[in-house]
Amino acid sequence: MIMKYVIIGGDAAGMSAAMEIVRRDKQAEVTTLDKGHIYSYGQCGLPYVIDGRIPSTDNVIARSVETFRTKYGIDARTGHNVTNINSEAKTVSGVVLEKDETFHIPYDRLLIATGANPIFPDFEGSDLAGIHTLKTIPDTKAILNDLNDSVKQVTIIGGGYIGLEMAESLAELGKKVRIIQLGNQLANIFDQDMAELIHEEARQNGVELIFNEEVKGFNGEGHVQTVVTDRGEYETDFVLAAIGVQPNTNFLDGTGMHMTPKGAILVNPYMETSLENVYAAGDCASHFHRIKQKDDYIPLGTTANKQGRIAGMNMAGGANTFKGIVGTSVVKFFHLTLGRTGLSEKEAETLGFDYETHKQKAKDIAGYYPGNQEMQLKFIYEKTTQKLYGAQIIGGNGVDKRIDVFATALYHEMTLNDLLDLDLAYAPPYNGVWDPIQQIAKRKS
Repeated sequence: MIMKYVIIGGDAAGMSAAMEIVRRDKQAEVTTLDKGHIYSYGQCGLPYVIDGRIPSTDNVIARSVETFRTKYGIDARTGHNVTNINSEAKTVSGVVLEKDETFHIPYDRLLIATGANPIFPDFEGSDLAGIHTLKTIPDTKAILNDLNDSVKQVTIIGGGYIGLEMAESLAELGKKVRIIQLGNQLANIFDQDMAELIHEEARQNGVELIFNEEVKGFNGEGHVQTVVTDRGEYETDFVLAAIGVQPNTNFLDGTGMHMTPKGAILVNPYMETSLENVYAAGDCASHFHRIKQKDDYIPLGTTANKQGRIAGMNMAGGANTFKGIVGTSVVKFFHLTLGRTGLSEKEAETLGFDYETHKQKAKDIAGYYPGNQEMQLKFIYEKTTQKLYGAQIIGGNGVDKRIDVFATALYHEMTLNDLLDLDLAYAPPYNGVWDPIQQIAKRKS
């Protein structure tokens, strides 16, 4: 029997699934639908296209639409906006945007991999020119088109990862950068004491920080000229809204699909939804958190690729499970690397965990070797058993290495004392005889 597979979404999760299906089911009929015209690109690289470190948006495209069609036999369709699924009739329907024609496609198994959309409240004056979000390659091209020499002052709304990356990119282009944050710190996934290091780095690089102000709207004559908050008004030539993202699942209203309160599709470990023969993966789906032991929503490209791969394997007859996340992420911010995994102290407190924390500074390599750099580490762990809950590390070189080691330790439910037994690489140009994460374990054990 020839199976008809339909995948909604042509990026990380969707195309990871499509590739698994064609590898495992040689007779598969795979149709992928995306309302855009570009498939399989690295969204995380877009800020670096804007400042020129990556020469072109072409460099972040993994495979072209034509490659999927000709090399892998996938019916990769563009400009197809899905507006409804009927799980009883097993059909997907929507509109072909360029022709303004409706389409109806039958499926045997369906994957929803529609990703997430930038949050952009209905601010007054939001239709003015010069106001942008960053999620797609067309977004990137629109930003590049607007960033001419007349743009001197830029304002970023939101201090999350995109806000931080874009602050660096725009500063690299010689722009004056301001960040307006609703709360009292940047990078809310870090604790306040660690975020102070981020604030210091921002200010040292000329970034103006405005905390505890809520954006209400924009003023200007055709083009944005000021940002209006609940406490003031700021002149600007350019605005980037980096408030966050939300699952792109509104088209599923009325389908009976089980979702989280914030609109992420609930999936089981096999990436199955509550509807028969319907799967979901990536930024539109829930992500089981191994430390919290419950469904969470932390949309990242790494997770999307993993979930998409597992969904595709199972759609093609496998029985593989997604093992969950531990909340690992890393970002470059000027001269700092910001890494975190597991729970923050704020999260541990909210969950009612009986925890302790320890902070310590350490060198990334042997202290006597030239070029060593300092990092600040913060560990969160269970008070009695010292089971690891989370880590935050901010510094120069070597932060990513330690966060990945700690993330692996979290996956295997290790304790602080267990870190001492890890056989980690040592040579003076690369490490001290006790790795920084082991130095904390040594002190606390």
